[in-house]
Amino acid sequence: MKDKKPILISQPTLPNLDEFVESLKIIWERKWLTNNGEFHQEFEKKLANYLGVPYVSLFSNGTLALISALQALRITGEVITTPYSFVATTHALHWNGIKPIFVDIDPVYGNIDPVKIEAAITPRTTAILPVHVYGNPSNIKQIEHIADTYGLKVIYDAAHAFGVEEDNNSVLNFGDLSILSFHATKVFNTIEGGAIISKDEKTKKRIDNLKNFGFANETTVVAPGINAKMNEVQAAYGLLQLKSIDKQIKERKVIADRYRELLDGIDGIRCIDDIENVKHNYSYFPIFVDASIYPMTRDKLYFKLKENNVHGRRYFYPLISEFPTYRGLPSSNPDNLSIASEFADQVICLPIYPDLKKETLVEIVSIIK
Repeated sequence: MKDKKPILISQPTLPNLDEFVESLKIIWERKWLTNNGEFHQEFEKKLANYLGVPYVSLFSNGTLALISALQALRITGEVITTPYSFVATTHALHWNGIKPIFVDIDPVYGNIDPVKIEAAITPRTTAILPVHVYGNPSNIKQIEHIADTYGLKVIYDAAHAFGVEEDNNSVLNFGDLSILSFHATKVFNTIEGGAIISKDEKTKKRIDNLKNFGFANETTVVAPGINAKMNEVQAAYGLLQLKSIDKQIKERKVIADRYRELLDGIDGIRCIDDIENVKHNYSYFPIFVDASIYPMTRDKLYFKLKENNVHGRRYFYPLISEFPTYRGLPSSNPDNLSIASEFADQVICLPIYPDLKKETLVEIVSIIK
């Protein structure tokens, strides 16, 4: 595969170009490019209907959505979160002047461990910020019980969890707020983009004010807001993406099932199985390399794949707690994050996207074998 076009971890699925051009013509006629235009309003409603959630507030990206969600709930002090995520999860806390408290993860799915959450609660704790890692739902019931017991808010970083359901209910309906990302690498993309899922109209109104500089009306600013609005071009693009998303997820499932079938029996390589009663979106396909059994380390395999033009990603390595901004925190002590450290040292996410050819998938697995 050395002389072939690089196989990247992700490749965005784009809407029909002719349909998109027709949408652009409408935008050109309206000359309304942002600030809650007609496509924006339509996209929020159709997205809420598709996801099965009460209210959607669209954002220009997922990071600004998370920063604004923390503002919307007036979170301060300390927030318990995971070190095993994309760094934007913790950056959003930092930008709000909130101290992240890292706790370890569960050894199967890589989600935050509820037992470790409870042990880390102090009088300064105000919220929990879990991540649905790779789209696998966190232990929602236990987290909800802890939050209710100690009077804490819960904001889910659901950047990986578009369309994911547990027991026929969207995982986005849990917690006080959930955050989505529509970045080009995600299952559902609007090039850049994101959203906050809220449960009531009052909260949605506060969020919508915050993302528009804090304006409540033409002359009244009710909060120190930010400019985080999604524009009409992205909203029109997103509306078209909704037409094909179910087909895309089905195609991703076929690829994930094939990976598991071909990788089965390779000593030292672990995959994550689907969870019973969960509708998955197959946003990522991570494998974990146990160098005590497999004949090389994760990094050696990672670079071997790269030498053969297969560009997987070590999602998530290093841990957020190991970056200079955060490694001085007491909760960043590696001794307390042993499972997260093991995940970070073992993981490679393999290429997965609807257009990945079957023969390419076989070649990727042959390199691993």
